[in-house]
This record gives sequence, structure tokens and C-alpha cells, in this order.
Amino acid sequence: MKVLVPVKRVIDYNVKVRVKSDQTGVDLANVKMSMNPFDEISVEEAVRMKEAGAVTEVVAVSIGPQQAQETIRTALAMGADRGILIKTDDDVEPLGVAKLLAKVVEEESPDLVILGKQAIDDDSNQTGQMLGALLGWPQGTFASEVKADGGKVNVTREVDGGLQTVALDGPAIVTTDLRLNEPRYASLPNIMKAKKKPIDMKEPGDYGVDISPRLTVVKVTEPPVREAGEKVEDVAALVDKLKTAGAV
Repeated sequence: MKVLVPVKRVIDYNVKVRVKSDQTGVDLANVKMSMNPFDEISVEEAVRMKEAGAVTEVVAVSIGPQQAQETIRTALAMGADRGILIKTDDDVEPLGVAKLLAKVVEEESPDLVILGKQAIDDDSNQTGQMLGALLGWPQGTFASEVKADGGKVNVTREVDGGLQTVALDGPAIVTTDLRLNEPRYASLPNIMKAKKKPIDMKEPGDYGVDISPRLTVVKVTEPPVREAGEKVEDVAALVDKLKTAGAV
């Protein structure tokens, strides 16, 4: 079984995001970037499946600037076998990403695509579902457990009412949730080995995909500053405050 794992380069989750002064977007200058946390989970799951003998090859693919090679190298250090970088300096919307990934799937013929349910920069939560629609493949979204069973993949999904388990006939698409696993830290020897693993360089034009934006960002603003709390002497004072504020 071959697994394709898309990974995205985003602002590190530990970094405080700053909005540009002209409110046209987020300031990326001199900001630490790293792999999207949900994609780390998808890479970890693919590598675990490989270690269990269910998967023979893990291919990491990223769409972004030249620096996205670092993100792919991280996936290679975690255990992926090779990488593909579709180089573009433009912001690619989820539909464009899904179209590019669909072309990569046609070229690579994987048995399974595992990707994070969403990226922490745009929080769109769309790419996996769009890719499933373009390919006509079954999909298991928000996965908290994945088990390969012959030609099928059993996915336990986190839904509003609890957990739902679905059996997908391969090839299939799985999007990962936070509780699926705990991603490993790449060891120094594996980081050194990752430098020798191949990364194929591509461009959107190689696949004949139009990635022109279909959405326009009108304005980006920071959330309002949270007001300080207020201490009260007793429950009666608390109730009086809540009544005054119209909360009860």
C-alpha cells in the first residue's frame, strides 16, 4: 500500500500572530514557520502503518514556496520515503490545493491519502472533502483511529454524538483529528538521513491547474482585547452584577 501525505507550511502554533498595519493579512516577516500540527499527525499515522507492515511507501507532498522544502524534510525525518514540492509563491485556496493533489494522485496512484483535517492558518477544513469529491473516493473525516484491513480502511470518526466507525473501500481519503496519535520527534540520525532522501520539484503549470484565487480578503483584524475580570464579595453581589448586565 502506498500512502500520500500532504503537508503544509504554516506559522508555528507557539507564535503570537500579528496582523499587518494595513489589515490586508497576517505579518509573516521574521516569523517561525513549521509543519501544520494536524499534518504532523497524518505523517505519524502513515509512518506507524508502514512500521506495522501495512504500508510500503509514504510520499509527502507540499504546495508552497521554496522554503516548504523544510516542511517536507521534517516529514522525511519522521519516516516518509520521498517528497514532492509543488513550488508557488502565491496563496493557494483549498480548491486549488485539492485540484493539484488530485493530479498528484493520478500520477502517483496511492492507495490512501492521509491529510490533516484543517490547517491552523486559514482553518478552512475543506481540502480533504474537496479532494474526495474530485476523485470520487470514499472519505473518513475527523479520524481518531485508523486501521487498515486488507483492501479496506476502518476509520473511527469524532462526531457530535460521540464516535462513528466507517469501513472505506480503498483507495480512500482520511483526514486526521487531534486524538489520533502523538507525533514523534525526529531523531538526529533520521534528520541527517532525510537530507539524502529525494524531493521532486514541480510547479502548478506542470499539472495544468489554474490556482487563481476565487476569494478576496476584505480585511483582517485582531480579536477585541479581553476585558479584565471583577471580584465580588458574595453570591448576592454576583447575582446583582449579572442582573445589571442583563445576563440573567
